[in-house]
Amino acid sequence: MTPLELLEAWSGVLIVLIGLFAIWYFALRRFQVRKASKRLSLTAFLAFGFLYLPIIVVAIFSFNNSRFRLDWVGFTWKWYAKIFGDESVEGGLEGAQLLLATQNTLVLAVISTIIATLLGALLGYGLHRYRFPGSKLTAWLMYIPVVTPDIVMAISLLLLYQVLRVVSPIFEPGLPAMVIAHVTFQIAFVAIVVRSRLATLDPALEEAARDLYAGPLDTMRFVVLPLMLPGVMAGALLAFTLSIDDFVISFFTSGPTSQTLPILIYASVKRGITPDINALSTIIVAITIIGVFISQILQRNQKA
Repeated sequence: MTPLELLEAWSGVLIVLIGLFAIWYFALRRFQVRKASKRLSLTAFLAFGFLYLPIIVVAIFSFNNSRFRLDWVGFTWKWYAKIFGDESVEGGLEGAQLLLATQNTLVLAVISTIIATLLGALLGYGLHRYRFPGSKLTAWLMYIPVVTPDIVMAISLLLLYQVLRVVSPIFEPGLPAMVIAHVTFQIAFVAIVVRSRLATLDPALEEAARDLYAGPLDTMRFVVLPLMLPGVMAGALLAFTLSIDDFVISFFTSGPTSQTLPILIYASVKRGITPDINALSTIIVAITIIGVFISQILQRNQKA
């Protein structure tokens, strides 16, 4: 490929980079930043550019009017239309297949996150609040799912499910088995985050609530739960992200009708990543960004 062809192929990415650099430069001129701060801001710009450039590339090529080529052919919305059921668009994966994989991914993430958040929050609170025989061992064992490689846990669950299938059909490869597998490693993350949050709280707050004649349920409802809620939400978001991102454990426990997005994308790599995958990824990123902005607005309104 000649330099001219290479420049043409990556022209969209270069335009984005030039635009980001221009924004950074004029922002420094506008706010009259000192030289030391300029160097620091340039370092931050390069670091964030390295992190977010792949996402920008994916978003750009989701509008590319080409099935497999990396060079820019033309602007089009057809890959987004294909995701939402336009079967007239040729190439790429089937829209129904993408939507089914997305549905399976979200159902799996939501159900497993709810279960793991409830159990993990209770486990984290119990380990922080009470001392019982084996509590230190339990706290130590809680870190094993965090440091265990995914492939080891996936094989272990696969072997365990082969034994438990005799007891119940719920352990057959499919969505129920995937939910159990995801909850298995999500609980530890939630419990660790909740326990860390509780460790920063002053024990005198509960004592003050009891001094004011609050019962155990009222103390839990009006004192403990509001204070540990940020930790619970952080653990839930972490568990949700881990579930959506998981491939190895899902691959070993999935059935023919429970394919998730990571599994579908991995299978499509052999044929090449098509723009409809880029379009779906862009939609997911856009929804995430919108959710972050909404949460920031809600937090500002609460502070006001």
